[in-house]
Amino acid sequence: MRLLILGGTVFLGRHTVEAALARGHEVTLFNRGQHSPELFPDVEKLRGDRDGDLSPLVGRRWDAVIDPSGYVPRLVSDSARLLADAVEHYTFVSSLSAYASFAEPNQNEDAPLAVMDDPTNEEITGESYGPLKVLSEQAAHAAMPGRVAIIRPGLIVGPYDPTDRFTYWPVRVAKGGDVLAPAPADYPVEFTDVRDLAEWMVRMAEQRVPDVFNASGPGIPATLGGLLETSRRISDSDARFVWTDEAFLQENEVQPWSQLPLWIGNGPAYAGFSRYDCSRAIAAGLTFRPMAETVAATLEWAATRPADHTWRAGLSAEREAELLAK
Repeated sequence: MRLLILGGTVFLGRHTVEAALARGHEVTLFNRGQHSPELFPDVEKLRGDRDGDLSPLVGRRWDAVIDPSGYVPRLVSDSARLLADAVEHYTFVSSLSAYASFAEPNQNEDAPLAVMDDPTNEEITGESYGPLKVLSEQAAHAAMPGRVAIIRPGLIVGPYDPTDRFTYWPVRVAKGGDVLAPAPADYPVEFTDVRDLAEWMVRMAEQRVPDVFNASGPGIPATLGGLLETSRRISDSDARFVWTDEAFLQENEVQPWSQLPLWIGNGPAYAGFSRYDCSRAIAAGLTFRPMAETVAATLEWAATRPADHTWRAGLSAEREAELLAK
């Protein structure tokens, strides 16, 4: 298969290239060359910009395209319309944030979607991210009706994750000592190893599957306590988990999700946050490796980063110590 990837050097895009090459496909990357341009020296690279310079794509043909880098509907529309006669199939990576509410557990792909108050607004914020993904999905469908796969993952985790939202926990646990953790230990969590998601998307492109898929794992119910215990076992640390109630965390202005990743709180508005129906994707072949493999690979990769790496999520050592002392 001749596969075009829009992006291809950051996290999901990077792993998608690796999965496609491992399956013997001929890959072309289209990007600005601003992130890790040294990657994949034997892969064709077209330099351009989704916002104003799609000219390197003109006159070319591929069997399929995978788009893990579309966030603004205007730009997704431009790419999809230009490629409508150049590819047979378009995979667009959306998000579970596309749904209108997190309040209902077990939402499937037919649940109500988020609505953008101002469809002309292209600023990406916590509030606009989901609605912009919805409009981007619609733009892809409009350009290639019947030829689009919409993938809605939740938290994507594993090596080269730039967000640190999952990485924080295995690394923090590996350091040992008292670890501040949001109660309860059986708090549900969902995440998908980037390698599983990437390999499955390539297979979907091979088969030209046109559908919408919730794509979150790990396939069996998982908990934050289970993740922390797995991290402790894999790293052989002496970590002791200090399970802390939500009232204390709120009183001390600890930010859910950003300062304590994977935890969003226990309010009714988030009752379905980590409880999505992903049976359609599983029936279509999405599989999930054991949590221990994801934790081990994440720790191995994290150990290669500079010691002064600036963390984008999680509590600083000083802030955690202050909270533990309280």
